[in-house]
Amino acid sequence: MVKRIIECVPNFSEGKDMTVIKQITDAIESVEGVRLLDVDPGKDTNRTVVTFVGEPLAVCEAAFQAVKKASEVIDMSKHHGAHPRMGATDVCPFIPVAGITMEETVRYARKVAERIGKELKIPVYCYENVAFEEKRRNLANCRAGEYEGLEKKLADPAWKPDFGPATLNVKAGATAVGARDFLVAFNVNLNTTSVRRANAIAFDVREKGRTITSEKGETKTIPGTLKSVKAIGWYIEEYGISQISMNLTNITVTPVHLAFDEVCRKADLRGVRVTGSELVGLIPLKAILDAGRYFLAKQERSAGVSDRELIRIAVKSMGLNDIHPFNPEEKIIEFVMAEKGKRKLADMDLRAFMEETASESPAPGGGSVSSYMGAMGAALGTMVANLSSHKKGWDDRWKEFSDWAEKGKAIQERLLDLVDEDTDAFNMIMEACRLPKNTEEEKKNRTKAVIDATKNAIMVPFKVMETAFSTFPLIREMVEKGNPSSVTDAGVGALAIRSCIRGAFLNVKINAAGLDDKTFAKDMIRKGSEIETKAIREEDEILIMVEAAIFRPLALSPSRPLALSPSRPLALI
Repeated sequence: MVKRIIECVPNFSEGKDMTVIKQITDAIESVEGVRLLDVDPGKDTNRTVVTFVGEPLAVCEAAFQAVKKASEVIDMSKHHGAHPRMGATDVCPFIPVAGITMEETVRYARKVAERIGKELKIPVYCYENVAFEEKRRNLANCRAGEYEGLEKKLADPAWKPDFGPATLNVKAGATAVGARDFLVAFNVNLNTTSVRRANAIAFDVREKGRTITSEKGETKTIPGTLKSVKAIGWYIEEYGISQISMNLTNITVTPVHLAFDEVCRKADLRGVRVTGSELVGLIPLKAILDAGRYFLAKQERSAGVSDRELIRIAVKSMGLNDIHPFNPEEKIIEFVMAEKGKRKLADMDLRAFMEETASESPAPGGGSVSSYMGAMGAALGTMVANLSSHKKGWDDRWKEFSDWAEKGKAIQERLLDLVDEDTDAFNMIMEACRLPKNTEEEKKNRTKAVIDATKNAIMVPFKVMETAFSTFPLIREMVEKGNPSSVTDAGVGALAIRSCIRGAFLNVKINAAGLDDKTFAKDMIRKGSEIETKAIREEDEILIMVEAAIFRPLALSPSRPLALSPSRPLALI
């Protein structure tokens, strides 16, 4: 399951007094589930840009607390700076990073805007994707007149704020709340010191392109080849090379790998070589994984490999470690956000997981082990798909098997997540049972918490069953059409999937047995029984196919001895 992550990049009208800035960032960090990524103060602009990320509700709370604190510690009536501004928190944009759409992000941003206006009495203008009317999409329009012209602007009915009072908040000014796409700062390194050549390549690729003037003085714009890309060429004395410095303003339109490849093409046409690239700031995991898949597809290689391998391919293909070592733990947002020191079951090595299971602790138990068995079953199906994709003589079928491998990998990842979710579900029941029950109100709350936790403990293994069952089409396809030397690997995958499903169903049943909501319990047992019955049937049919494939060569050659052949073993387990 992809974690939902939003980034927020508020700009505060204070860039000199670090004690003031620290109070604001402390307010942000006081919210659990938020990670402060960057604080960038500017003395000349008297403005600080702060970047933090987290799950949507946590980010929204942190943003509100930051705006609140800024309104307390910054006095706009005394503020001076080079950058346009109209409030203590001048702008507060939200950016979808992972597992969330722009539409959802807009809804969250508007809730924060409404709360700022209602609770803090600060006028709020919604801009870019959050805007309610077209003229307010442009931040410059919303901020026109700045703080000094704000009182007059608020009195104009055409510029009534979207939220909050239409009167001047002398100390806090006004705030603009928006939502925009994730921006990636990405530099491509060249084997030249010429800024002129670097700029020529930048103009070739950037959306704005270049403007040329004819002998008659007429101007003409020639657009570049990459949408949602800003670019310029410059020389970096520290590195001794020129670079194409790019802002990818919408990586769903132009992702990093396409930008890199296009710069390579344009540079080659101008006799310049690309030597690598540099990522400034952070990037979402999906963007790097997509790059890895892209470069593997160019090689006609299966993309159904681990995330670690996809990241390695992306880094090598784009030369991201050409200037500095590329550390995924420091450059990929999801890795930066990962809780340090908290070890997930799915991250343990085989021995550690086994020993933890064997310990006196009741978790991980049968549910987590069942999910892990399912992940291993899916991994075997994925392995056969990868082997088939790379099989000599099957070059024209690489994409077919690569697609199957990617499906298998997605199932593996989901089942690995469920290994931890099952243990978490057990812990939730234990926590609910420990709640106080001294008063009637406490008893009521405890009963509800136990019921909710128990239902969750039923739903998690049921999700394991559903997810694992979706592996059977992959297993069946690999037995029928995959590399014949690996048919027994696919067969073992079927055994593991069946065992996973039956094991998970035991957890559904034991948790349902203690649930007061008998209607819910009976419905889940009925659904689980249907999946279990179909899983057993699938396993039986697949094993018959596996046995037939094993002995097919013997049937065709009766004189052939029953022995392992170096070129084609009967089984690879």
